[in-house]
Amino acid sequence: MSWHPQYRSSKFRHVYGKAASKDKCYDCVPITRNVHDNHFCAVNPSFIAVVTECAGGGAFLVIPIKQTGKLDPHYPKVCGHKGNVLDIKWNPFNDFVIASCSEDATVKIWDIPNQLLKRNITTPKKELLGHARRVGLIEWHPTADNILFSSGYDYKIMIWNLDVKDAVLSNPVKILDTHKDVVLSMSFNTDGSLLATACRDRKIRVIDPRAGTVLQEGSYKSHKVSKVLFLGNMKKLFSTGTSLWNNRQIALWDQNDLSVPLLEEDLDGSSGLLFPIYDSDTHMLYVVGKGDGNIRYYEISPEKPYLNYLMEYRSHLPQKGIGTMPKRGLDVAACEVSRFYKLIPTKSLIEPVSMIVPRRSESYQEDIYPLTAAAQPALTAQEWLNGINKGPLMVSLRPGSEAVNSLPQFLEPEPLVKATDLSQQQEGEERMSLEDKQKPRESEGSRKRLKVEEKLPKNEQMCLSNGFGIFDCPPPKTENEV
Repeated sequence: MSWHPQYRSSKFRHVYGKAASKDKCYDCVPITRNVHDNHFCAVNPSFIAVVTECAGGGAFLVIPIKQTGKLDPHYPKVCGHKGNVLDIKWNPFNDFVIASCSEDATVKIWDIPNQLLKRNITTPKKELLGHARRVGLIEWHPTADNILFSSGYDYKIMIWNLDVKDAVLSNPVKILDTHKDVVLSMSFNTDGSLLATACRDRKIRVIDPRAGTVLQEGSYKSHKVSKVLFLGNMKKLFSTGTSLWNNRQIALWDQNDLSVPLLEEDLDGSSGLLFPIYDSDTHMLYVVGKGDGNIRYYEISPEKPYLNYLMEYRSHLPQKGIGTMPKRGLDVAACEVSRFYKLIPTKSLIEPVSMIVPRRSESYQEDIYPLTAAAQPALTAQEWLNGINKGPLMVSLRPGSEAVNSLPQFLEPEPLVKATDLSQQQEGEERMSLEDKQKPRESEGSRKRLKVEEKLPKNEQMCLSNGFGIFDCPPPKTENEV
């Protein structure tokens, strides 16, 4: 008889959470007081977007990721909705496009300029008018370009093809009318061929979105589901919810058989929702409690016991929502495997929390950074609608490797930054001084940034975008750094 040790060997066994220092947080952010159960925050390597408190309509803030510290109370907003914004999501293939949905029953797509916002953005790039009641959830397709799913309180899920010239769309390419109540959560499998939903009628469904058919449906009397998640390619679903006794609960399901969960576990007696977040590269699952400061994390394995508890990050500051940085925005030199952005409305604070694997070596750790999904689509919208399935394009996170960034507008020439001759630079300075007279408060920071650019060597100038490093090179903060 073989002897099995009691402990599990795992490279993620000692992962720990590290909160950012005060100067690396985003302070004085008027975070929304809305009680809707959503993340209210979306992050990519260039920007952090957060739903904000706003009188008469709905708005959200888009802050450059490097612009930490106190936020100017007059900082411009993205405001075009007539009702509260309920969900925001960045386009996974373009760091400058964000979708938002609202109580006004519309979904809007916004272009974010690749420089500091000077004024409120009020005109969307596209407006999607199809839902009869408020829209609570939106999700971008994980591998096809310009495909967006929206779910409303009219119990319908609509599939939109944004690959058209029209600015106002009123006809979705498909309507999934298979739910009898409000959809609480949507999740795609890796190639986006299947959609899992959690509904207020306590049922979990696995749907073929193009055919509009329900492939699996299950509800379990002792588990009232609130959020559901596909666990990558493991053919499993993970759900969070409450038990008959109102304890917070997690459950694991076989995606081909939703009759009985593979595993069911009560966590605690708190009342806040649990947000599940899965990292398919490391097979780590994070469970974030709304209204408490805890982030529990587990490792998923294909065999029993499936769910292996690793540790819990604890904080006395309760989070209302959470944003997750995509893999390409992580600091691989610090062995960071995940980064969360906690919304703390009681302090008007957004606090980054890094999940770090402790390693002694300074070099790139190949084993904790396998190939990850690239920021380029594998399919066009039409190819996916025609029935083609394709997994995500994969890239390495090794510093210096190609194709880590998304395909966006930052490829355009930036005259202020990439000035090759003196006359161009002088033109830029004249333009700056003209703006100075009109907007003295805004331009102060711009002037400082311009000075920094002049002092930087040429090759570093190329890394900056409009003067602040929303990509790889943050600007120096002190003269010594310069």
